[in-house]
Amino acid sequence: MTVDVKICGITDPVALAAAHEAGTKWAGFVFFERSPRHVTPGIAAGILARQQGAMPLAVGLFVGAGDDEIAATLRDVPLDILQIYDSLDRARAIRTRFGLPVWRSCPVSTPGDLPGATGLDGHVIEPRAPADAALPGGNGETMNWALLQDWRPALPWMLAGGLTPENVALAISRTGACAVDVSSGVEEAPGRKSPALIRNFIKSANDPCAANKK
Repeated sequence: MTVDVKICGITDPVALAAAHEAGTKWAGFVFFERSPRHVTPGIAAGILARQQGAMPLAVGLFVGAGDDEIAATLRDVPLDILQIYDSLDRARAIRTRFGLPVWRSCPVSTPGDLPGATGLDGHVIEPRAPADAALPGGNGETMNWALLQDWRPALPWMLAGGLTPENVALAISRTGACAVDVSSGVEEAPGRKSPALIRNFIKSANDPCAANKK
């Protein structure tokens, strides 16, 4: 089984080039000012413009964003997918308004939090942020993978939260995830991606023996 990888929080051309060369499927850009991985539409457009040839699909991450903010971003940045931190109704409205695939980030702390059929294009399953967290996601917290053992997903989904080159293979083996999302787990400092960690993460995600080494 090939596991697809999203490298989220791209902030510079070096990180995007490393993700592309390592074989990531998606590159995520965070349009949320409180994140250490925040980029402006202009910066994101510049990063994408500097790359040559086929690139990973560009995912724009928005937290509680209004239509005007999303529209302004799309005028500058050729996003392929919108990743939304907001209510289900709002995510559906964004999908209708902009005509792009929408993934909704779903914080999970109990089996009852796991989503069913929502009319969206996918879900990002991650641990619920601590009550005092400044960010809704990207906090480096690892979720309880056992919560997913009996879940029957209705839509494509990816696993996020505290994943690293050292634990991603085990996470995949425990949850059956066909796609994974990483941000801080491949950084040498907040917002600064490590090409070596990106390569190691993608290699580990697709190494069928790696989980048995943990």
